[in-house]
Amino acid sequence: MSKKKKKIYKKKHNIIKHLTEKVLKIFNQNSSQTLNYKQVASKLKIEDANGKQQIIQKIEELKQQGKIEQVDRGNFKILQNEHYYTGRLDVTSRGNGYVIVEELEHDVYIPSRNMNHGLHNDIVKVYIYNRKRSDKQEGDIVEIIERKKTEYVGVLQMNKNFGFVIPDDRKMYADFFVSEKKMNGAEDGDKVLVQLMDWPDNSKNPFGKIKTVLGKPGDHNTEIHSILLEYDLPYEFPPEVEQDASNLPIEITKEEVAKRRDMRDTTTFTIDPKDAKDFDDALSFKKLENGNYEIGIHIADVSHYLQEDTILDDEAYARATSVYLVDRVVPMLPEILSNNVCSLRPNEEKLTFSAVFEVNDKAQIVDQWFGRTVTYSDARFAYEEAQHLIENRDSDTIPSELSLTGEAYKVAPEIVEATLKLDDLAKILRKKRLQQGAITFDRVEVRFNLDENSVPTGVYFKESKDANKLIEEFMLLANRKVAEFIGFKGGKPTNQTFIYRVHDEPNIDKLVALQGIISKFGYKINTNSKEEISQSLNKLLTDVHGKGESNMIETLAIRTMSKAVYTTQNIGHYGLAFDYYSHFTSPIRRYPDVMTHRLLQHYLDGGKSPKSHIYEEKCDHSSEREYLASKAERDSIKYMQVKYMQDHKDEEFRGVISGVTEWGIYVEIIENKCEGMVRIRDIKDDYYIFDESQAAIVGQSTKNVIQLGDEVTVKVKHTDLERKHLDFTLISDK
Repeated sequence: MSKKKKKIYKKKHNIIKHLTEKVLKIFNQNSSQTLNYKQVASKLKIEDANGKQQIIQKIEELKQQGKIEQVDRGNFKILQNEHYYTGRLDVTSRGNGYVIVEELEHDVYIPSRNMNHGLHNDIVKVYIYNRKRSDKQEGDIVEIIERKKTEYVGVLQMNKNFGFVIPDDRKMYADFFVSEKKMNGAEDGDKVLVQLMDWPDNSKNPFGKIKTVLGKPGDHNTEIHSILLEYDLPYEFPPEVEQDASNLPIEITKEEVAKRRDMRDTTTFTIDPKDAKDFDDALSFKKLENGNYEIGIHIADVSHYLQEDTILDDEAYARATSVYLVDRVVPMLPEILSNNVCSLRPNEEKLTFSAVFEVNDKAQIVDQWFGRTVTYSDARFAYEEAQHLIENRDSDTIPSELSLTGEAYKVAPEIVEATLKLDDLAKILRKKRLQQGAITFDRVEVRFNLDENSVPTGVYFKESKDANKLIEEFMLLANRKVAEFIGFKGGKPTNQTFIYRVHDEPNIDKLVALQGIISKFGYKINTNSKEEISQSLNKLLTDVHGKGESNMIETLAIRTMSKAVYTTQNIGHYGLAFDYYSHFTSPIRRYPDVMTHRLLQHYLDGGKSPKSHIYEEKCDHSSEREYLASKAERDSIKYMQVKYMQDHKDEEFRGVISGVTEWGIYVEIIENKCEGMVRIRDIKDDYYIFDESQAAIVGQSTKNVIQLGDEVTVKVKHTDLERKHLDFTLISDK
């Protein structure tokens, strides 16, 4: 019997995927060292001979390409060349990212496999590959230079002796592994604040520890506190800060009054929202013998109480702003200061910092004075009460009694006269400002009626009326004149260090895109010059006011604008059409105003200009905190909108399509401004495809076009409080 021939099988070698990126990553992460192929293999946990041979070949290939160099026999080092850049990482909801590098024209695309544990807004070092067949720049994150965020809000999912925190932040693409010892008493299903402790190279998940248990998802306070902590905004003061505030001397002494201009005998009053508790500003009014008017803008002298290098000042700087959520205010200062000591409450003497102007009947500034004062507020108006006076000014009898706060009370004739004259002057100031190119974003703001449990029972809209505009114009006047006083003397800039609020010109590309959208509604804007842009934007905002598409177009118009920021480098304020502008009028709720007060007094005392870089750093911090606060405020509105719509699931609503994407359309309900999504897969009358050029989705069979700005009927399909998201069902109008 013949022997059977043995079948000889050739062993298939496994090809290591993405080896170029993996080897380069090792060299990049060890950029100051030389490595041989054995060390590279060890770091990649490759032990077989075939794998090591592939590494040897890849190292030789990278050497030939000039990406690494041979320092001595068998030892190689990364070539630090023009392919390395530092930038900010922007992570997408799909787990990929883009690194924004200032010196590059285009952002650098980072596929998920090359993220190297980089997280949203981290400052990273990136290696850029030259792609021959594409204009798109692709890169590999080689180093995390600075973590922007290390704490995340999420929900704990427990296993036997460990758990995972699923982050609320959609841009956090990995769940946190938490060991049993680091649970901090949290239970399965709790919403928690987790801190990133470590992220080993070989781990898919970061390791974390639970810092705070917030409560159960869906609970009102849990969700509000989650919103604050998601943006690193505190919701309570440390005990030592509260104690420091309580220990402040609050008596107004004769010695202190003697240092100030005494304006207690001048008619003074405040106009604020009816539910306000902190009153930053007051107006005073006096007729002068020459026929002009002395108008004082009096601001709480917070810097008198908030002394530098104290824990109270450190806390105020860290917060940098008060945060205004739907159901509460998270103040920058402890309540004893914000609502009591500094607040310009009626019938109380207060220490103030003032801008006092002599103004003629044409609202021209004849003279000005800046300095510390002591004032006495004679009355407190709600905006509605002041508006009532203004609206009834032409009646037979100017009202001398108000009852809008629930209890009728007399209004002194001199205060009525002051209010009406200030309204006249404010209208002149506003007209001049608009003629000079200021843009008027008088947007309707969504507000909620809440019951005792913070459950929304209704929606109403807050509009800016004459009383609001009266206050606005005089605050703008003070802010502008303070900035001019420091920044511009003798017909030229002084270059003295100061805190400016600046606003750059709009982005032309965004304006062109806006034109493409609004043309579908019959509107247009002119982009030929700076003046024509502002004029046509104002006309657009006037034309759309009160129409169904108004909120959408106003939102899109705002997005064409640059973001206003704080800086020591003045470039003017485009939106207000001011060459010089600062924030002086709200130190109770904005830290930059505190810095403005301090610098103004420093210069009034004859001080020299301090180094700008110290203040520039503080400006950057304040701008960032303001941005985070605004995001939290928007999230709280979204949360309350979802909560409100939970009780309206059986109703049909008319809405305007406010956004179109490849996965669905966003619809804003006209009557309450709540926005939700209709997913493309839920539209059953056809198969729809996203058409970016038309800002529409198009039915493949019917050729039906559903476009940005169209009016549609929707019904609530699903509400998600945790994600602050509404899903709608599209109702056919046929």
